[in-house]
Amino acid sequence: MDAARVAALRELLGSTGWVDRTRSFATVMRRSTTTPGGLLLVGTPDAEPWHLAAHLDDESRFSGIAELAPTLVRWNAPPDAPPHLSVTLERLEAARRGETVFVVAEEAAPERLLDRVSDARKHGATVLSLDGGDKELEGLAHESLTVVQNDLLLPELSFDTVQHLVSVAAGEGERSGRKGFRDRLARAIEVVSGPAPGGRESGWR
Repeated sequence: MDAARVAALRELLGSTGWVDRTRSFATVMRRSTTTPGGLLLVGTPDAEPWHLAAHLDDESRFSGIAELAPTLVRWNAPPDAPPHLSVTLERLEAARRGETVFVVAEEAAPERLLDRVSDARKHGATVLSLDGGDKELEGLAHESLTVVQNDLLLPELSFDTVQHLVSVAAGEGERSGRKGFRDRLARAIEVVSGPAPGGRESGWR
């Protein structure tokens, strides 16, 4: 996204409800995750949320909120993957109160994931979803942020952009103003250069 589009987006955000919606969603995420390593970020087999994981990790460092550093839960971790990239779906079975299962799924979540998420919720974990309208997933989630393209109104607001909004809001102090939010969003978007080779973001190799 070039500088002109970033500037336009910053102006357009003021006329939409997405800043408030993502801020509210991020507040739930911060409050529900009380254990470092307890923010369990999981996607679908074809779309693991590397990008969001990298940005949440950055926000954790910038804000000093250790609980925001995500644990990326993977479907098929290669045998030689480093420890922080070797966490599998079995981790969801151990999710408990004070931990958050954050599902990012633009497409429908597979049954296997829904079953694991349901178990995590029964064991006391908070379930959040950023989804494209998956009613089954939303039914399991304590809080959902649904991104349907026809409802976005602005072409600049895509599923990926909403992930930026969430990550920036997550690191935002509850007393921070809108200007601070927009400046942080602009910085986040301006540094995006796309996924690293093999789908791994910088710092998540």
